[in-house]
Order: sequence, then structure tokens, then C-alpha cells
Amino acid sequence: MDSTARKLEDRPPADDAETLDLPAAAPKEASGEASQPARSGRVYARRWLALHRRELRALAVGALSLALFLLAWHLLTKYRVSFHVRFVNVPSPEMVLESLTKALHSSTFMSHVLLSCRRIVFGFVIAAVIAVPLGLVMGRFRLVHEFVFPVAEVLRPIPAIAWVPMSIMLWPTNEESIIFITFLGSFFPILLNTLHGMAMVDPVLVRAAQCLGAREASIFREVYFPATLPHVFTGLTVGMGVAWVSLIAAEMISGQFGIGYFTWEAYSLVQYSDIALGMICIGVLGLGASALIRGLGRLVMPWGSR
Repeated sequence: MDSTARKLEDRPPADDAETLDLPAAAPKEASGEASQPARSGRVYARRWLALHRRELRALAVGALSLALFLLAWHLLTKYRVSFHVRFVNVPSPEMVLESLTKALHSSTFMSHVLLSCRRIVFGFVIAAVIAVPLGLVMGRFRLVHEFVFPVAEVLRPIPAIAWVPMSIMLWPTNEESIIFITFLGSFFPILLNTLHGMAMVDPVLVRAAQCLGAREASIFREVYFPATLPHVFTGLTVGMGVAWVSLIAAEMISGQFGIGYFTWEAYSLVQYSDIALGMICIGVLGLGASALIRGLGRLVMPWGSR
């Protein structure tokens, strides 16, 4: 009993132990809770940078390339370099920016841009709706390929400018003739790339589907179409670029409105800065249209995205 009483007397009071432990533990818990969101934010940012490293690198390299292009353009026009290639009358980037500022405050310029975009949409969509199914059928059935391919190969090398007089005679209005030329420009790249995609389909997959009892419609839907989609979107991208080339040529020759007509009219009126503005606008619109097609391709084919 005496030894037990001595041990109890030697132990510190319970209140003293609590007062000694709590102040040391509370700041540690508070600091841990405060550093937890910061640590998780850093981890998330590090993971996001690792996943999008290629995209960020491509964006940085592209920005550097554009900056160097603008710098070279500025220096060549500032010092009026004339060494075989003459930059005497070429407008500077500052002059083009001034023309852009004026054009954005004018409804005429925006009407030209919107009309060209509408023509591109109509001609390109019609071409895609016809060329993709026709390419699938031609790639599947030899008789259809032998019947259609010679006519397509004869018409394909004819440039869009050569079609302008014929399209004016074929269609009652200039608007329809310009859309027709845009359609022709995008039709053949889409058709040929779809044909190439059908030729690249592994026949083992087709025979396996037939052995499993798949009918012709199921083979098209489950085998041919998914395997051909990458080539189809390649054709759509190439066709969009050719469609813009064909549209601008048609607008310059027979159009009264559109960004191509705006550029040609600026040349006729000796407004050099508007010429450069029209060219840059065409390039930006073409780039945006191709980017939309690539983005749609990533949504339709998530297995092909990297």
C-alpha cells in the first residue's frame, strides 16, 4: 500500500498533463490542414503539365514562329528591301493592323466574311454528304468503282478557275455557281481519301465478321466505317483547304461579295493594306475551319487521340 501511494504521488496531475500536451498538438493539426490544399494543388498542376506537355510545347513553338514571322515582315517593309523580291509597296504590319481596326468598325467587311463562310459551309457539307457514302460504296463494290472512277479522274485535274465559265452557264445565279465551284474543290479530296481508307481495311476483319453471321449493312457499320474514319477525316481536312482555294478564285472572278472579292477589289483600288488584310483573314478562316474538323475527329475517334 505504501509503495502504491508513493507512485501515485509521484505522477503529475491529469490537468497538468493535458495542458502540456494540447498546445503542442493543436498547431501541428492546424498547419497540416492549411498545407493540405496547397500540396494537392501543386500535385494537380504538376500532373496537368505532364499530361499537356506536348500541347504546351507546340503552342510555345508556334507562338515563337509567328513572332519571328512578324519581326521579319516588319524589318523587310521598314527598310524597303528590294533584292529580286521587292518589298517596296508591301504594307507593314502596323498598316495592316490599322486597316483591320477600320474594317472591324465597318459592317461591309463583316458581311464579306460571313458570306464567304456561308458559301464554304454549303459547298463543303454537300461535298462531304455525297463523297463519303460514294467512296464507301466504290471501295466495297468493284462494279461501282469501275463505273464512277474514270469520270472522277477526268474531272479531278480541272482547276477551279477553269470551272468558272461553265458554272456560270450551268447555274442561274452567281451565288449557286460559286457554291458549285466550292463543292467541286472539296469533293475529290474527300472521295479519294475515303477510297484509300476502304482499300486499307484488313480483309481478315471482313471475313471474321462474315463468319460470325454479319450481314452487309452490319459489315459496313461495324468494320468498314470505323476503319475508314481516319482517312475520311484526312480527306475532310484536305478538302476544306481546297474548298477555300476554290472559293477565293471564284469570288475574285465572278463574285460581287465575299472575302475573295474584297481582296481583289482592294488590289483594283490600290489599297495594299487591305490586300494583306484579306489574305490574312483567308488564312485565319481556313485554319479555324481545319481546326474544327480535327476537333470533331477527336470526338468521333477518341481511340486515335494522343
